Amino acid sequence: MHRFIEKIKNYEEKPYVIKNFLDPREIADFVKLYDELPIEVNNQRQKIVKKKWSKKYFPKLQSAYNEKLKSAIGEFFMDNPKNKMGEDSLGLFQESFMPVSLHVDTGFDFDKIIYKQTLLPLTEEGETVIFKNRFYGCSTTFSINEKELAAKGYNKRSSEHLELYNKKPFDKATHEKYLKHEEIDNLKGLEIEMVYKWKLGEILIFDRTNLHCSSSNLNGKKIGFTTSTIRNEIN
Repeated sequence: MHRFIEKIKNYEEKPYVIKNFLDPREIADFVKLYDELPIEVNNQRQKIVKKKWSKKYFPKLQSAYNEKLKSAIGEFFMDNPKNKMGEDSLGLFQESFMPVSLHVDTGFDFDKIIYKQTLLPLTEEGETVIFKNRFYGCSTTFSINEKELAAKGYNKRSSEHLELYNKKPFDKATHEKYLKHEEIDNLKGLEIEMVYKWKLGEILIFDRTNLHCSSSNLNGKKIGFTTSTIRNEIN
């Protein structure tokens, strides 16, 4: 459990979208950056390709992105896993061919004041579902599927979310519309805050404590860039 939960809660708010966060030239630069970055992970089981943005790639674009992000969320520090070479990362590119399951990106250091997470679409294909439900443990993928619970990955695997909320059955019509890739019983007690339809040039900003996942509405593939941040005041 995170140590500074009250400080974390002080920064929590509803997710929001900033339109025209990137101009067409910057979008093109991000696409070029993605093409040039080396592959970090090629997960055949989950059908996801991951690349991390280390500081030696496109430094001018990094500066521009950081300044724009600062204007959107205020003071922050990056809090992304290092790449496989041990270098600092500004975030993670994911090329997904199937929906990403229910999870939370709260990190593993309970002494940090986790802050905002961002999603920058690089395709028009894609939807992200943000839930009102929050979690203050470590980064976790939530499932009731025994095979998924036994799988290895960066996140912890758990079904503990089912004990945290009210276990109210998830709405069947909403499940059919957005979340067919999830077992409906895995969504008990959850309530949707936002369904974000991806659009180039926009950025989605939400709290790292929000449970979230992909929508099941995925035709082909999607590419997005995510960043995780922290605040630094712990006194």
